[in-house]
Amino acid sequence: MSSDYSAQNIQVLKGLEAVRKRPGMYIGTTGIDGLHHLVYEVVDNSVDEAMQGHCDTILVVLEGNDVVRVEDNGRGIPVDIHPTEQVSALELVMTRLHAGGKFDKKSYKVSGGLHGVGVSVVNALSEWCEAFVHSEGKIHTQRYRLGVAEGPAAETSAAGLPYHAGRPERRGTVIRWKADASIFESTTYNFDALSNRLRELAFLNKGLCITIRDERLSHPKVHEFKFDGGVKSFVEYLNESKTVLHKEPIFFEGSREDPAQGTVEVECAIQYNDGFNEIMYSFVNDINTREGGTHLVGFKSALTRTLNEFLKKSKQAKKLDEALSGDDVREGLTAVLSVKVPNPQFEGQTKGKLGNSEVKGMVESLTNEQLELFFDQHPDVISHILEKSVLAAKARIAARAARDATRRKNAMDSAGLPGKLADCSEKDPALCELFIVEGDSAGGSAKGGRDRRFQAILALFGKMLNVEKTRIEKVVTNEKLQPIIASIGAGCGSEFDAARIRYHKIIIMADADVDGSHIRTLLLTFFYRYMTALIERGHVYLAMPPLYKISYEKKTFYAYDDAEKDRILSASGRNPEKVAVQRYKGLGEMNPGQLWETTMDPRRRSIIQVHMDDAVEAERIFSTLMGELVAPRREFIEENALMVSNLDV
Repeated sequence: MSSDYSAQNIQVLKGLEAVRKRPGMYIGTTGIDGLHHLVYEVVDNSVDEAMQGHCDTILVVLEGNDVVRVEDNGRGIPVDIHPTEQVSALELVMTRLHAGGKFDKKSYKVSGGLHGVGVSVVNALSEWCEAFVHSEGKIHTQRYRLGVAEGPAAETSAAGLPYHAGRPERRGTVIRWKADASIFESTTYNFDALSNRLRELAFLNKGLCITIRDERLSHPKVHEFKFDGGVKSFVEYLNESKTVLHKEPIFFEGSREDPAQGTVEVECAIQYNDGFNEIMYSFVNDINTREGGTHLVGFKSALTRTLNEFLKKSKQAKKLDEALSGDDVREGLTAVLSVKVPNPQFEGQTKGKLGNSEVKGMVESLTNEQLELFFDQHPDVISHILEKSVLAAKARIAARAARDATRRKNAMDSAGLPGKLADCSEKDPALCELFIVEGDSAGGSAKGGRDRRFQAILALFGKMLNVEKTRIEKVVTNEKLQPIIASIGAGCGSEFDAARIRYHKIIIMADADVDGSHIRTLLLTFFYRYMTALIERGHVYLAMPPLYKISYEKKTFYAYDDAEKDRILSASGRNPEKVAVQRYKGLGEMNPGQLWETTMDPRRRSIIQVHMDDAVEAERIFSTLMGELVAPRREFIEENALMVSNLDV
């Protein structure tokens, strides 16, 4: 028996040591998402004050030197001495895990922060942190270093504050911190990413004003968000670039009582458009439940059942031999569901999925009741929705037949793989790469230059279908998309199964020109709409082929942009007359060796991983750029062309 493992090997982490030791357990990652999570934790505390009716203004400031400040006009964290811990409540909240006012439901009936770890985690993962409390005409402050208080909370004057103190009667909390660079991969905040999340919070809390100001710029950038329409305004925002079937969103709100849970409040807005995609966002206590949960199951069940009941009484019933499915009734649906639950049970600290079983029935009964009432009073709206749902059902049935035909065809082919695919010999998906290459010429070079052990090549020809403008039955039968679906091997649309993905790196390799950009966009639209998990799991990449080949004295250099070309050309000692510069017009101009060396060799290549940091903004961009309406797309192009022009200047 080994004797080198004893009691002295057991560590006891005190205070916030556990957070610093394993930050990923508390904020998910130490990348940019984790860095932004710090801001969200502090802002969520302020929003909790707003949900109780004690706060209507929140300010987020990105100061210089990677410092962030969050201010609110809530009640302020208590600064009196805790009766049993004998330190100020402020110090407890800032330096102790599981210390907060959200456990007994007296101070906060509902809240997003449940575990009492939010602001203390921010403090733990900061090089330094400061808290300021304005209350009863006084200002109290405390400073911390690496999560440890440098001294007790003490009263201070307005003169020494690192921000404008405001009126003497001001109240609220100000948290200011600098993230620890030894923990995070980067401490540079993304203004746009933060803005998108703050906009979302403003939608969910009607009347709440949230402002973000970027003071890192010579001319500070400011976004102010305030929406008196709440989730109704949210749905209208999401549908800005779409043609809607009914002008006003369907909005309802209400509550249900539960002996154990208490009062559960439900707020929902829905609006149909003439597109083919479902846009559904669900929230619990302002937390985005990206993985859904019982509240979303209840809403979907009620919507499907209600529309099927109205279908039985309509003329549309004769056009369909089977009931509408959930996918049928949600085609073209944009919906935002927000529930307030006193004692939510989330799956994990990231709170991605609600688990309370009782919430399903409460949301389902309320949704069913409110939708029946609305549709009885608005027969024209339900008529348009049923007409669209029946067409969706017919398309689903046609798509099912097309899939069955494809499967029968593949069953006759032992491999079941498209002829354009040059597969690799490796069978472990985690080690395999699929290059989707534009054109037969480039495909030939890629096949010749690849490492056959783990790199597969799928050559495409011509531009593919814009899936934003068509239904699923056209997608599964499209001759340019079928090879992609078959090669990836995980199905498509509602049948997509991420566990069956044959390659964990799917690399789009297109020419560095306008046509290449268009093909990349069409492919990304397809993946986003019909294989969303590919992007969510980080399986999609963009190849970065060079723009220039520069030859000088029997040496070859590759430049991936104009700036790099200029740097190479301006290198000392080079005679311009002896330098040959070749501008690649397409991938097909490279021989297999050059393509491998510059674009495919894992040791030397540059590839960009496609992320979806903000689902709301991703939805709006795809709808704007690839949808039917021309005006929003023209406006986007004009705005961004002007921005690029200004950057060039």
